Amino acid sequence: METGTPRLVTPEAVELQFETAGLGSRLLAGLIDLAIQAVVLTIALIALLALVSSGTSFTLGFVVVVLVITVVLLGYPIAFESLWRGRTPGKAALGLRVVTTDGAPIRFRHAAVRGFLVLVDLYLTSGAGAVLSILFTRDNQRLGDLAAGTLVLRQRTGAQAPTATAFAVPPGYEAYAATLDPAGLSGDDHVAVRSYLLRAASLPLPTRTSLATQLATAIAARMGHSPPSGTNPEAFLACVAAVHQARWTPAGVPWPAGVAQPAATPPGIAPPAPAGPAPGPSTVPGRRSPAEPAEGFLPPT
Repeated sequence: METGTPRLVTPEAVELQFETAGLGSRLLAGLIDLAIQAVVLTIALIALLALVSSGTSFTLGFVVVVLVITVVLLGYPIAFESLWRGRTPGKAALGLRVVTTDGAPIRFRHAAVRGFLVLVDLYLTSGAGAVLSILFTRDNQRLGDLAAGTLVLRQRTGAQAPTATAFAVPPGYEAYAATLDPAGLSGDDHVAVRSYLLRAASLPLPTRTSLATQLATAIAARMGHSPPSGTNPEAFLACVAAVHQARWTPAGVPWPAGVAQPAATPPGIAPPAPAGPAPGPSTVPGRRSPAEPAEGFLPPT
């Protein structure tokens, strides 16, 4: 079976689906990477032999050879996957990418675990360990993936290039969004918020209501934010996503073509009721006076 479609559920119960790369595409990508490594090793060994023949100590030459082999075999996948967002030249050629099991970009620690486990997956078992693990795991994971908590995803190179999704502050929530500071949220938190907002409109109403309230409550707690009574959880999540996106969009980068700039209501979120007079400092949504209790989110209707 060439590909799988694992069902991933975030801690906030938002279900995601990914298309994993199977044995064939991963084998071909691995052969491309091995060919590149072999060329690099050949050039390095020729250069070292030339140094040894010119009078360099054999012991020193042997140590250098061992170091070069180690750097090429381990450093190559670790460096590329860490710096190139989960890709190596072989994976890029086949449209593959390594991500964590929750769909987030991998970090150095993930690439390092995968790189060191290559010694078992590939070299110590002549590739049998990787092949058997990919064939008999549901998500086509080799031993390095299982240990690092990663997946190799297959990106359809023939499909239309995806367009970045722009999240907007819902009309009427501008003052509220200005009070939010999502700096304390992790990358996984932002992935969960984005995933929910993009899928909210397709969820059954009871599920949508429950997930929105649970996710908004968890995100607000991580931010140290106390929502005022009756706050719409989906509007809160949209504000968090929009503020985070605005904060991390580099200055001078144009807004993606064909994507509405922050002004429209995010997918599946109803605009709030018409606002009354401009709120004062103690009545701005999201801020409370000392005597005002926080009663949490009001499930969306």
